Amino acid sequence: MAATGSLPLTQYPTYSKPPTSQKPHKKPLFSLPKQTFPLIFSFPIHRSLNYPTKPPRFLPLCDSLQDNIVQNIENPKKLLLPNAHSRQILSPESAPRIFIQDPPWISALFWKGLYKMTNQTVKIEHKEIEKRKYNLLRRRQVKEETEAWEKMVEEYRELEREMCEKKLAPNLPYVKGLFLGWFEPLREAIAKEQKVQKGKNKKLRAAYAPHIELLPADKLAVIVMHKMMGLVMGAEEDGYVQVVQAAVHIGVAIEQEVRIHSFLEKTKNYQRKQIVDEVQGASKEKEILRKRVNSLIRRRRLTEVQKLVKNEEIKPWGRDAQAKLGSRLLELLTETAYVQPPIDQSGDSPLDVRPAFRHKFKTISRGPGQKIKKRYGVIECDPLIRSGLDKSAKHMMIPYVPMLVPPKKWKGYDKGGYLFLPSYVMRTHGSRKQQEALKGVNVKNMRKVFEALDTLGSTKWRVNNKVLAVVESIWASGGNIAGLVDRNDIPIPEKPYSEDSTEIQEWKWSVRKANKVNRERHSQRCDTELKLSVARKMENEEGFYYPHNLDFRGRAYPMHPHLNHLSSDLCRGVLEFAEGRPLGRSGLHWLKIHLANLYSGGVEKLSHDGRLAFVDNHLDEIFDSAENPINGNRWWLTAEDPFQCLAACMNLSEALKSTSPHSMISYLPIHQDGSCNGLQHYAALGRDNLEAAAVNLVAGEKPADVYSEIAVRVHNIMKRDSNKDPATNPNALLAKLLIDQVDRKLVKQTVMTSVYGVTFVGAREQIKRRLEEKGHITDDRLLFSAACYTAKVTLAALGELFQAARNIMGWLGDCAKVIASENQPVRWTTPLGLPVVQPYYKSERHLIRTTLQVLALQREGNSVEVRKQRTAFPPNFVHSLDGSHMMMTAVACRDAGLYFAGVHDSFWTHACDVEKMNLILREKFVELYSMPVLENLLESFETSYPTLVFPPLPERGNFDLLLACTFFCP
Repeated sequence: MAATGSLPLTQYPTYSKPPTSQKPHKKPLFSLPKQTFPLIFSFPIHRSLNYPTKPPRFLPLCDSLQDNIVQNIENPKKLLLPNAHSRQILSPESAPRIFIQDPPWISALFWKGLYKMTNQTVKIEHKEIEKRKYNLLRRRQVKEETEAWEKMVEEYRELEREMCEKKLAPNLPYVKGLFLGWFEPLREAIAKEQKVQKGKNKKLRAAYAPHIELLPADKLAVIVMHKMMGLVMGAEEDGYVQVVQAAVHIGVAIEQEVRIHSFLEKTKNYQRKQIVDEVQGASKEKEILRKRVNSLIRRRRLTEVQKLVKNEEIKPWGRDAQAKLGSRLLELLTETAYVQPPIDQSGDSPLDVRPAFRHKFKTISRGPGQKIKKRYGVIECDPLIRSGLDKSAKHMMIPYVPMLVPPKKWKGYDKGGYLFLPSYVMRTHGSRKQQEALKGVNVKNMRKVFEALDTLGSTKWRVNNKVLAVVESIWASGGNIAGLVDRNDIPIPEKPYSEDSTEIQEWKWSVRKANKVNRERHSQRCDTELKLSVARKMENEEGFYYPHNLDFRGRAYPMHPHLNHLSSDLCRGVLEFAEGRPLGRSGLHWLKIHLANLYSGGVEKLSHDGRLAFVDNHLDEIFDSAENPINGNRWWLTAEDPFQCLAACMNLSEALKSTSPHSMISYLPIHQDGSCNGLQHYAALGRDNLEAAAVNLVAGEKPADVYSEIAVRVHNIMKRDSNKDPATNPNALLAKLLIDQVDRKLVKQTVMTSVYGVTFVGAREQIKRRLEEKGHITDDRLLFSAACYTAKVTLAALGELFQAARNIMGWLGDCAKVIASENQPVRWTTPLGLPVVQPYYKSERHLIRTTLQVLALQREGNSVEVRKQRTAFPPNFVHSLDGSHMMMTAVACRDAGLYFAGVHDSFWTHACDVEKMNLILREKFVELYSMPVLENLLESFETSYPTLVFPPLPERGNFDLLLACTFFCP
């Protein structure tokens, strides 16, 4: 190490060649703060200098091993040497500075300290960058949640200004063109109504008057237009929406926006220091509050501002107020919104301007398949509106989009999720009893539930742009492949010229069927457009998050409704994890198995070796699918889940073509699904060996397939029936017709939903849809009879195989009947501490008079529905158990450092972590059912209803639950 002394500055040495024993340092210069003491450090030697011919002469350098020297070298900022210990370096030429070789131990310590300091600096800088990035994303998220309607208003204002300046209507998408034409007349009508109501005496003002003036007229106009068109898009019927549904929907949206608008106005006023109390002599407390809010806003502490302003928040309006305001705004929309067909270029036809919406009364059934019909007030839209709506659905306002930053952690019933948009931990659908149970429970008891929801919400996603490009290409070409709906309607049959009543009747049936198919296609096209619009919006984002909440049974769902991983194959194919991880050896193995599972068609039921062999035998097709998905052989389209299969093909192709497949970074979620998960839970509850083996709770050479097992039993029953005499057994002919159509797919949905309480009618409709897809039976009456027979046989086969599960279902139903007979809802607490109350009460009609019509609002009554409480309890209880298992797994995966996403009974993580996740989910399954679940339930019933007598627990088998740890997912 070189030392510096007080050498003359007039003479500088000239060097020709460095001494062989003294090699110059090539270390980077490290600057230290100015010191009054001499410093020890090395300098780089410039190549242009000449070295001395004679080596310099040195005085002895003292051993610098003070007590603190090692510590100082490890921390160079504190490196100081006293003058007494410094030595000059003398040379004949009196050189000002000389470089000498550092002792190795000093060099190592110095660079160790430098590395530590540099590393610490880099970490601090990285944290600062991440913090700035987070703050930027958070500001964008707040704007998304609070300024969405404002941006829409500004857009229409700007379009109007442009139209006035250029004297020409702008070239807009269909739906935006409609909105632009309606915006100004509706805004003026609302502004006039606000003025009229404000000018009236307080006693003469309408019931909706206090609420209609809480938002500007232009914002109200935009909300009404978008919400009404959103309802029309989602309408199952042909272009009409019930008034009560539309009125409440609009009222809820406006109340929500009023809360956000009110809060923002308050914070803006605080920021500008323009708050002036209308009442003179404002209290000192108000002054203190204002100063506190000012201080917090300057420091951007919005959460605390929310707490302070919360006392001044608006009280909930209630359904009556929402419906009355919504009805009046609907009425103004019907009076001001018009449509006009394209103008005939010949100019001969008169101008056809007609109302876009009409209010009328219509006789409709209360639900699909129900014969009882009632007269309802509806808002019917003109056919012109629907004709172009599905092509421009992407321009509709979509609330609750995925978040750019992690959601707020859940801390209470309405504390968590989105930053500003109203968020509730459970979707109670207005059930007062469930809301009271949630609000009354101690927050500590809900800690595990909140923790699981936070874990699910913290998973970062992104759009798979390669798959999205393929979807866009197919959609632009008309859809109708890979599960996408056809973008064209089927033609309506023309009326026959014949007067034959049979032909006329058949024509009417065919017209009705065509109209039904076209309505379904229209709805599906709108749904696809909405999904794609969200994907387009998020495709350039680095990542996004899905806040989760629960249904009343405790199952977790993303709060965003369109593009999420619980949705269709399209959504799952377009989404992937935002964080990638190297495949590793096990990851490549699981990626191949995942692809085989997605291809399905029986492949997913082969052994692991069989599935790996299937993938290896189709590598050429996989590579072709990945490289040329549109114009190639399109093997991926033959998969049961085509878009997910395509994503897996792309991932596997990239890995196998890389120089190091195991090092390739994969973002693809790999699924591990339960085998008929409802029956797995019943098998664990009943400890039945046969049932446990049938649903893969016991290891085997290849996965057991309960659906195929039931299909075989159904086939055997039909074979016996087909040999009977048709004269005495009318099912014999049906059995002969159906015997060759029985397969796994025919019975799968019925088997899957049997443990969730599927009724005979439900099973019949499920099987009828599968038979329709096969297309062998075209006569509607014969199709109905065949579906009835097949449903009856399938349910009988299920009863034979899963007797223990049936016993437990029966016991749960009997307990529910005992409770409901006392006019009490069935209540229980899940293993994670979530209180559940079944919301099945007889509804009470509540009439309110609005400006449009008298509305009948349905309210939760005081009498429970005994039958519904009984039949719904077994499936609801099992759902609460599978929800608990998924949430337990989510938290354990987080603690193990795994990325995790869950879809009820399907568990997702990176390919390299599948084996770890498998171990965790099996351990959690055993942990869950090591608890005395049914005993605890019975004890809670006896404690809550001490005067009631409950049936004894059903007998159970001796299945060793620890065996479930060996095989859970196929």
